[in-house]
Amino acid sequence: MPTTRTVRNSLTVLAGVALLGSITVGVADATPPGIPSAETAKSQLAGLTVKPDGSQTGYSRDKFPHWIDQGNSCNTREMVLKRDGTNVQVGSDCYPTSGKWTSPYDGATWSSPSDVDIDHVVPLADAWRTGASSWTQEQRQAYANDLSDPQLIAVTDNVNQEKGDKSPDQWKPPSTGYWCTYAKMWVTVKYKFKLTVNSAEKSALTDMLGRC
Repeated sequence: MPTTRTVRNSLTVLAGVALLGSITVGVADATPPGIPSAETAKSQLAGLTVKPDGSQTGYSRDKFPHWIDQGNSCNTREMVLKRDGTNVQVGSDCYPTSGKWTSPYDGATWSSPSDVDIDHVVPLADAWRTGASSWTQEQRQAYANDLSDPQLIAVTDNVNQEKGDKSPDQWKPPSTGYWCTYAKMWVTVKYKFKLTVNSAEKSALTDMLGRC
């Protein structure tokens, strides 16, 4: 029997057949840099400080200036769209005029960049609660625009909105086959930026890395 799942506005996709416009189902294309091996991620997870999340007080996305200029008329969002897409063509302003983006979170493929969000794998609000509230504005800007680590990835917009600022104990990608990779990305970002994890988060990450 073919498997089914719901993609965007409760559309049901059967056996990889698209039912609306540019939506298709396929192999994930988006691959941020710096994804560690499972063994490295497990070691990094063991090295993270475990403590309850801090307060959300004072948080604002404005304190994490993002989509900054990256040169050649491109901002951070446009750089990730070019990196994570297939056959991406851009105009003089660096905004994509064509291309396809496959979201590894749910396996859906989109041909309009407006259907794609650039997700902060470890959300800005989560970072604030787990250490970034004490950073300088410059440090938070560097975090929000990090193109060197697996912190930014092109994904289906409404799936990203469902994620919000939830940690892996509260939200996981709909595609269970991506849980290992997602956990590896989450852990290495927290490890690099010296962010903390709470006990439920660590337990969820341990389970997810166990799928690798």
